[in-house]
Amino acid sequence: MLMRDEVDGLVEAWRTERPDLDVEPLQVLSRVSRLARHLDRARRTVFTRHDLEPWEFDVLAELRRSGAPYELSPGRLLRATLVTSGTMTNRIDRLAAAKLVGRFPDPADKRGVLVRLTVEGRELVDAALADLLSYEESILGAMSAVQRGELAALLRSVLSPLDEPARPQRG
Repeated sequence: MLMRDEVDGLVEAWRTERPDLDVEPLQVLSRVSRLARHLDRARRTVFTRHDLEPWEFDVLAELRRSGAPYELSPGRLLRATLVTSGTMTNRIDRLAAAKLVGRFPDPADKRGVLVRLTVEGRELVDAALADLLSYEESILGAMSAVQRGELAALLRSVLSPLDEPARPQRG
C-alpha cells in the first residue's frame, strides 16, 4: 500500500482546481518545505535545552569547525553566517559577554582581531551538536545508508545551483 501524506492531498486539490498547471514540483518542494519547518522546530528545541539561540549555535559551530585553536576573523564569520557586519559585531559582543568566545589581536594584522572559542563555548557547542545529531539520526533511522546517500545526492543537485553566487549578466 502506498503511503500518503498532507502533500498528496494538496497536490490533488490543485490538480482539480487548476488542471491547466503542472503542479508536479509541489510533490518534491512542498515536502522539502514541510521538512525544513519540522527541522527548524526541532533545532530550536534542542538548542533551548542548551540555552542557545540558533544564531549562537551557528557562530560557535563555525568556530568549532575551523579546527584548533578555533578562531576566525569577524569578517570570515559574517561571510560564513551570511549576516551584516553590524549584526556580527553584536553577536560577537553577546557571545563574549557570555564567555563563550574571546577577542584576541590578530598577529597577522595589527588592526585586526580574531574571535576564539573558549573552553566553555567548545563544550556547549559540542553538547548541542551531539543532541542535534541524535535527533536527526532518529528522523533518518528508517532509511538505509544507500538511501541516505541517494537522497543527499539528489538534494545536492537541486541546491547546488541555488547556492552558486550570482553571475553577472552578459549583454
